[in-house]
Amino acid sequence: MSHGHTHGPGTPANHTHGPPSPQPLTPQQAQQMMMQQQAAQAQMPQQRPAPDPILQAAIEADFKPVALALGDAEKPSSIALCREHKKETCSDCGLDFTAMNAMAKMFAMAPPDAILPPPNVVQAGRAQAVSKTKDEGNTLYKKNQHVAAINMYTTAMQISSSRPPWEASNIAREELTLVVCNRSAAFYAAGDYLSSLIDAEVVISLKRPWSKGHYRKGRALLALGDAQAAMEAVTLGLQYEPQNQDLEAFQKEVREVLFNKATQPDDTPESP
Repeated sequence: MSHGHTHGPGTPANHTHGPPSPQPLTPQQAQQMMMQQQAAQAQMPQQRPAPDPILQAAIEADFKPVALALGDAEKPSSIALCREHKKETCSDCGLDFTAMNAMAKMFAMAPPDAILPPPNVVQAGRAQAVSKTKDEGNTLYKKNQHVAAINMYTTAMQISSSRPPWEASNIAREELTLVVCNRSAAFYAAGDYLSSLIDAEVVISLKRPWSKGHYRKGRALLALGDAQAAMEAVTLGLQYEPQNQDLEAFQKEVREVLFNKATQPDDTPESP
């Protein structure tokens, strides 16, 4: 800023030029200013963003109204049921309110001031419990204590399945894929081939491109005497992992079984 005087030699410049410096606000003044800003914002009209027409159309196309009833509607902990049969899980109506009722129960039991965590928050204690229980099952499996290993894997599955509904579903999916696959192997080692096959099917439904599920399925089918279905299972697994050595070796084994079966003479007596 220009000014109309000078400082002589040796004269200290003990003053400044320009507008005066703002004085700091007292806590009472700062709080009053904040309240004024909040009041001004509250009076401003709230403008909602326009919905995406494509997304809105997809939501409306997927929406299906469901007829439901409330069990013990007068109680705070009422649950949703199918209206016609009054069932929480109704195969006739194709409805399953189990997950929704479980989440509603969690909300009802939560304290009034509870705030749900964001979906990306993972309960470390639950993940550690699943891993620890699975590892204990692995130790029992290596000791040929297959029934005890099956029980330990089942416990790990229950811990993983009890995750809150708002947590990311892929966490439990990955945990269950490993645990169920290990339980399938334990069932096979215990001689329960049908249960091993059922677990293998679950593994495939959870993680279809994973070769282990197809390998377990093929093993169980071969033990049950269906070599052709075992070949189909291992062939599908090789489509996802063409270089998998376990699948290649098992395919060779199944091929030999099919060859021996085809070359064996048929001892079935002819009908008269």
